[in-house]
Amino acid sequence: MLNTVLTGSSTDRPPLLIVHGLFGSARNWSVISKRLSDQRLILSVDMRNHGDSPRFASQSYPDMAADLAEVLEAHIDAYGPCHVMGHSMGGKAAMVLALTRPELLKSLTVADISPVSYSHDNTPLIHAMRGLDLSKVEKRSDADRMLAHDILDAGVRAFLLQSLVVKEKKWLLNLDVLEAEMGKIVGFPELSGTYDGPAFFLSGGESTYVSRDHRDATKALFPHAKFASIPGTGHWLHAEKPREFEAALRAWMEAIDAR
Repeated sequence: MLNTVLTGSSTDRPPLLIVHGLFGSARNWSVISKRLSDQRLILSVDMRNHGDSPRFASQSYPDMAADLAEVLEAHIDAYGPCHVMGHSMGGKAAMVLALTRPELLKSLTVADISPVSYSHDNTPLIHAMRGLDLSKVEKRSDADRMLAHDILDAGVRAFLLQSLVVKEKKWLLNLDVLEAEMGKIVGFPELSGTYDGPAFFLSGGESTYVSRDHRDATKALFPHAKFASIPGTGHWLHAEKPREFEAALRAWMEAIDAR
């Protein structure tokens, strides 16, 4: 089963499962998890081939959704259906989970991604990480300086380096499988049916990942979808404006809980 971090304790409100994006981990969401745990139990996972979770040869969305279902099944007897929030790759996995196992969800929140195929490719980031000579890395700043030759954005470098264990000189990412499966990660599987539960699509106001042109595709699968954006943010909306992101997610879950 996926490595799962529990934050807070059980309350009379349904728990929230947080699903990170590509190259991320449960650790990336620790601050938001801690803040939201004042009202409910928070479950954060490392996705397959990320963090401390098992390594597999596949990174398909049906497989990732099945992983999430296994986590929820382990907790549903104690807590009932959970709210599920996924960002980017995690958002796509959460969407497939909702479409295939709707009985496990109290609600769905998707952060800055749509159920469509994208043309971007994160393979250059994998090449940069794989090309890092870990034998020369004694501290994180060494790795940052070396990565700067291939990755100009300091924020992206800082994000990726959260998955580097300097002392053990290893990445907590299965780079080979992530590269081999990149086509599936940027794509979206063809699925029939709909998720008729409550769904909230929250995007960055300046993100290029979500477009109004995606609304029809989203509504076709999630007919009760609600849409909102956080102004002045890009794809990493939860990192750029964490308080605003937290407030939007909190308000959404409280409204669903009150029904």
